[in-house]
Amino acid sequence: MKVVCVVVGGVKGPLARVIQDYADRAAHYWRTEWIEVDAGARGRTDAEAVMVAEAERILARIPDRSHLAALTRVGRGMTSTGLSKWIQRAAVEGRDVAFVIGGAFGLHRSVTDRADRALSLSPMTLPHEIARLMLAEQIYRAGTISRNEPYHKGSR
Repeated sequence: MKVVCVVVGGVKGPLARVIQDYADRAAHYWRTEWIEVDAGARGRTDAEAVMVAEAERILARIPDRSHLAALTRVGRGMTSTGLSKWIQRAAVEGRDVAFVIGGAFGLHRSVTDRADRALSLSPMTLPHEIARLMLAEQIYRAGTISRNEPYHKGSR
């Protein structure tokens, strides 16, 4: 079982190191892969064209038979413990888990239609880098919860 995170665009600046730190920590618990796909639609600025182009690149990188969570502010929230259990269930089923973070205009319907769940980190719109940081930290936290390690102080 592998946890795959497909994200539009890269991260530069001070958050890049912090995101990488949590991604490295998560790799102690799950086989992980972070895949960055290009943003935009080569010079086009209309939202639909951009989202369609990004969706093609995203969907091409989602593992077959994986449980897919599309991160979107209009999705449903999940507790850290719930996320840990969701990933563990996929492992028991022998299926990969994939998460997708869209670009500036969000995710095209073709991606959200493919998703098993729309997952919200917050009802607020988050900068791409913050969403990526939160996802990396939560995947790490899910690993510590699965092994009953002391990092997670919330209810189990």
